[in-house]
Amino acid sequence: MTIKDSTSSAMGSAPFLGIGQMPIETGIALQKELLDAYEKAGCAWLARVKTEVELWTELAAKLAAVHSVPEAVEAYTKSVAQQMQMAAEDGQRLLHDCQEITQRITKAVSNGQLSRQSGST
Repeated sequence: MTIKDSTSSAMGSAPFLGIGQMPIETGIALQKELLDAYEKAGCAWLARVKTEVELWTELAAKLAAVHSVPEAVEAYTKSVAQQMQMAAEDGQRLLHDCQEITQRITKAVSNGQLSRQSGST
């Protein structure tokens, strides 16, 4: 009785998106590119958090200095409007960051696929 190894079949050994067939140098280059992209995105998000803290700190200072309810409402309204604008920019930044990372992965995978296909002909 022979036991069939399902991992050695054509379907079982197919790497996810061809990444398992990628040359080591290409994989290392991809990791470096992704780390660079993550670092860039992380710095941008850290700056964004600092801006958010500054916004709400300024609001607290303004609210402490107001002398009437209309002044307080005006200060709060301006801060909320600015925060909403920042949230819209956050969405755009997140989309851009995801697109950049996806493009880098796609480029590396397609380069790995092409080099593997050209090496077999």
